[in-house]
Amino acid sequence: MPIDKRVATAADALRDVRDEATVFITGFGGAGFANVLLRALCEHGPKDLTLVVNSATHPASLTHELIAAGLVRKVIASSGRGRGAELSPFELLLRDGRIELECVPQGTFAERIRAGGAGIPAFFTPVGFGTDLARGKETRTIAGRDCVLEEAITGDLALVRADIADRYGNLAFRHAQMNFGPAMATAASLTVAEVREAHEAPIPPERVQVPGVFVDRVVAVGG
Repeated sequence: MPIDKRVATAADALRDVRDEATVFITGFGGAGFANVLLRALCEHGPKDLTLVVNSATHPASLTHELIAAGLVRKVIASSGRGRGAELSPFELLLRDGRIELECVPQGTFAERIRAGGAGIPAFFTPVGFGTDLARGKETRTIAGRDCVLEEAITGDLALVRADIADRYGNLAFRHAQMNFGPAMATAASLTVAEVREAHEAPIPPERVQVPGVFVDRVVAVGG
């Protein structure tokens, strides 16, 4: 049977996501938010999720809908602070002790995900040594530098926003939309991509930025 990873709707693509899943969510600045998939996941309603996302408070990302709906138990992120005087849904829950935050330096955040996709269980980095972020972690001096052991992150689901896909699941991004997408796609058991267009013909090899072997389902959402 010919390969065709295109799915009609976001709801169909997320139909088997279970409670307690660890979910990667792409997005940085204003680019690469998988908002159609995020809303569909919220409507599906799995509980006790762990979100792996650069920021849990960005106003343009519908991550906050999952959090406000009470579906999230923990967030692993490089930023936990919102913008402006008003507290975000995440910050309100964090203040009241109703959600957990694991704050990770952004470079370490990206590398922990990349390591998960590469099958590397842990790595040493000098980032964070001597700070509260290193508390309770193994340390070692390597080549004269004090380092902290950081464990890889793997997940059950990655929600990725790309520009175009083909029937085989190959992805191409638009500019900064790429951000964490390639790493997250490799580190998840199930990767679902929302795209502007999903083509019948293969994407030219030189344009492929995530090979289809790492992508399980594709939803064309326009926009």
